[in-house]
Amino acid sequence: MAKDLLEHIDFSSLECLNEAPGHGADQVLKQGYREQDGLYLESDTDEQLLLNIRFHQRVKLQGIVIKATDEAKAPKTVKLYTNRPHMGFSDVSSVPCAQQLDLSPAQVAQGATLPLKLVKFTNVEVLSVFIESNQGDEEVTQLTKLALLGAAGEVFNVAEIKKVEEAH
Repeated sequence: MAKDLLEHIDFSSLECLNEAPGHGADQVLKQGYREQDGLYLESDTDEQLLLNIRFHQRVKLQGIVIKATDEAKAPKTVKLYTNRPHMGFSDVSSVPCAQQLDLSPAQVAQGATLPLKLVKFTNVEVLSVFIESNQGDEEVTQLTKLALLGAAGEVFNVAEIKKVEEAH
């Protein structure tokens, strides 16, 4: 069962490139803040945002929730990258993403849980979330919630269990 990985996020190393002053990433990630539609993450100079989210331990990501209340400014194309600690805007065109999400206005308005390709997100220390465009080709992008769902700790490995059973 996937659970909210909020407690596993290292907020001291959270980085968001191109965030508007006063509308930073903590407003969409932290418990309490992300439930208030009046608080939001907003891009500054153009529509793109790049979040580098580090975890305290390796996690297995199973889903992501992206919610926005302003449909025109809501994220549309989102690319996810794993284990690239210092991802910058110059890297997004040269590094292949682990998964691309093309969001519909309904998915973002509802804050629907979007499933991730499990094979690409089993051993994640850093997740980079690149918001490439928004629904209405607006100058800025806004979102009110970003939640990461999955499991932390030991990664379940069927092969290891079989080895232990054979040893007995």
